[in-house]
Amino acid sequence: MQGRCHWYEGYDIHEVVRPVRILAALGAQTFIITNAAGCLNRQYQIGQFMFITDHINISGINPLRGANIDQFGVRFPDMSTAYDQDLIELGEKVASSQGTLTRRGIYAWYQGPSFETPSEIRLFTMLGADAIGMSTVPEVVVLRHMGRRVLGISCLTNMAAGILPQPITGEEVLETANRVKPQFKALVRGIVQSV
Repeated sequence: MQGRCHWYEGYDIHEVVRPVRILAALGAQTFIITNAAGCLNRQYQIGQFMFITDHINISGINPLRGANIDQFGVRFPDMSTAYDQDLIELGEKVASSQGTLTRRGIYAWYQGPSFETPSEIRLFTMLGADAIGMSTVPEVVVLRHMGRRVLGISCLTNMAAGILPQPITGEEVLETANRVKPQFKALVRGIVQSV
């Protein structure tokens, strides 16, 4: 599966997570969830890849809201290990073998579609976020609800609002993503081959 629909595009949150629910129901056990993200951590660089160790859902939206389907998972699933440590270590090993420097960090989910304000970025930084984006968290919550293993990888495409004295544009995000696309594809393929 390539691409995804986003909540900010007007989809219901259950529509957003339907593709991963279907794949999990068909038997997929391990998932690699990728995204483009704004970078909050000033020690990281644009174009680097970050393995997600945890997330912050500040949106107030949860894809598990509503009736629980017991065959999918328990009513109150544990999210303390949402991102699989063994998969992170495997990903780092693959990246190292390819000569790619990666980071680890916490991802914050922002609803979008507007980019965040500098004040919001300062808040998210105080909360411990290293990167921020408009996807990933709903899918991960659903996959963990279903007991699946998840590896999350962010491509850090831009510095978040207020970190640099310049506006953020969608073109900047696409330009960075296209520039590092070959390395990102090589990393994901290497991880898939090693799982």
